[in-house]
Amino acid sequence: MTGASREPAGGAEIRRATTADRPTLVDLQRRLPERSPELLDYGVVVGDVLVSTAGGRPVGYLLPAHGDGAHVAELVVGENHRREGRATALLDALFDSLPPGDEVTIAVAPDNDAALALYEGYGFEVVEEREGYFAGGPALVLSRSVSREREAETTDGR
Repeated sequence: MTGASREPAGGAEIRRATTADRPTLVDLQRRLPERSPELLDYGVVVGDVLVSTAGGRPVGYLLPAHGDGAHVAELVVGENHRREGRATALLDALFDSLPPGDEVTIAVAPDNDAALALYEGYGFEVVEEREGYFAGGPALVLSRSVSREREAETTDGR
């Protein structure tokens, strides 16, 4: 994703977070059972955090951690804006920003059926189970490769 913002279905805008968004992002982060305030602060400063907005205000965000590929450290959408395609639009923006062949991973609690349905529907596959990953127990690690087809879709406007 370049510096420009994009607009998914439903009038939501996906853009990079700014420092002015920080209070709203912190409020959204409080809804997560596991969170990293320091990583969120860093992500906002370096411009890595993607936000989904409604009426100009963030109502969801995706916090990636970059290394070999990207790891989705946090993805949250406010309760009043779920089932609007915002999480998918945030994932689209992340995948659009990565080169083909990169791997994207995410860790999910095995009992988080809604998140698992979202990620598996997006093409992620379970590659590992890690005991003691979350304070409350294990995590399923899911992975998906950024494909060349995705690059073709984004470069020819589809």
